[in-house]
Amino acid sequence: MTVPQRLGPSSANTRSAILDLVRSGGSVTRTELAERSGLTPTSITRVVKSLIEDGLVIETGFLESTGGKRSSVLELNTRARFAVGVSLDAGRLTYVVTDLAGTVIGRLVSPGIDQVGPSEDVARIARELGQLLVQLDVPVESVVGVGVAGAGLDLGAGAERLSITSTEWESFALTQALEPRIGLPVVRDNDAACAALGQYWAGRVPATQDFATLYLSNGFGLGLMTGGSVARGASSNVGEIGHMIVDIDGPDCWCGARGCLEMLAAPRAIVAQAFELKGLADELGLSGDPHRFRSDFELIARAGARGEPRCYGLMDHSARYVAAATLSIVNVLDLDRIVLAGPGFADAGAVYVRRIREQVTRHARTRGIHPVAIELADPGLDAAAGGAATLALQHALTPHAVGGGVRG
Repeated sequence: MTVPQRLGPSSANTRSAILDLVRSGGSVTRTELAERSGLTPTSITRVVKSLIEDGLVIETGFLESTGGKRSSVLELNTRARFAVGVSLDAGRLTYVVTDLAGTVIGRLVSPGIDQVGPSEDVARIARELGQLLVQLDVPVESVVGVGVAGAGLDLGAGAERLSITSTEWESFALTQALEPRIGLPVVRDNDAACAALGQYWAGRVPATQDFATLYLSNGFGLGLMTGGSVARGASSNVGEIGHMIVDIDGPDCWCGARGCLEMLAAPRAIVAQAFELKGLADELGLSGDPHRFRSDFELIARAGARGEPRCYGLMDHSARYVAAATLSIVNVLDLDRIVLAGPGFADAGAVYVRRIREQVTRHARTRGIHPVAIELADPGLDAAAGGAATLALQHALTPHAVGGGVRG
C-alpha cells in the first residue's frame, strides 16, 4: 500500500512534488497522483494542467474504461529540458548531458584536473561544455543548469572537507567563476552525494525509499538518500565512511584516529601495499609517484580482475575491510539497498560486491526481515557526472526535495 505524500501549502512546492511523483511513477494517472499526494482531484487537475502547458508532462494515452470516463496516462516529457553534469576528477574530466529523465544522451571525457590550476581549468570546462552541446544539437536555452561533482567540494562557509588528497579545488569559488562563462546556473556537490542522487532520479526511486551509494575515487564517500533528498548532517559532512574505524590497532590516520578505512583499503593504501610485495611494482610498471597513485591503483585493479594472484589478494584484502564498514552502515541505518559507484570500482568492482554481499547476507541484523540489495552502478564511470546533471534538474524542477548543494 502506498503511503500518501502529504504536501504543504506552497503552490510551488506542490507543483514540484507532483512533478517528482510523475518522475518516480513512470506512467501515472491523475487519480493515482491524488492518492499518492493526498491532494484533491481538483488540485491535481490544476497542477497537471500547468505542467502540461510548460511542456514538462505529456499525456500518452488512456486506460481501459471501467464504465466511466477513461483516465489519461501522464509521463515526463523527457526531451523538454536537458541538464549538464561535470565530474571533476584527477584521472579524467567527465561531462554528460541528460534529458529530463536523467538518461545520458551524450558524453565527453577529457584529461583530469590535476594538470593546471582551477582558474585555467574553468576556461577549458566552459569551452568543452559548449562544444558538447553543439555536437549534440542541444540549444543552450533548453538546458536548466550545470551540476558539478567533485571529491569533498566545499558546501559553504565552515563546511570544507579537508583530506590528504585535497587540492585548490576544495575552496575554489567555482560557481562564480563558471556561471558568467557559460550563461547557465551552476550547482555543485561532492561526488558521492551526486552519485546517490543520480541513482534516485534516473532509477525512478520513490521518495519513500532510503538507500546509500558507496563511492570510490581517491578515497571513499557515502551518499545517503532519505525522503528524496541527500542527507547532510550538522555540517554537510554525512558520508565520511573513509574515517570509519575498522581496526582499532591499525595505522595512524591523518585525521588523528587509528585504523580508518581509508588508511587500510583506499587506492593509496593498496598501492603502498603493492610496493611491499617483492617484484610486483616492477612487473606492473607502477610509477611510485604519489601524484599518480590513481594510475598505479588502476594497474593493480586490472591485474587483479584478470586473476593475477597477488593483485587479486590486495583487492580482496581491501574488499574485506569495505565489507565490514558497509555492514555497520546497513545495521545502523537499516538500509535495504547499497549501490557501488565511481572509477575506483571500474575494474575490480565485482570483488567488492561479492565480499559485501557475503558479509551483509550472513550478518545483517535485519537479514530475517528483509534482504539487502548490493549493486554495482552501471555505468560506474558516469555515476558522479550523471548525478551532477540530476542535481541541476532537481534544483530547477523539483526544488522541494533539494537538501543541499551550493550555488554561490
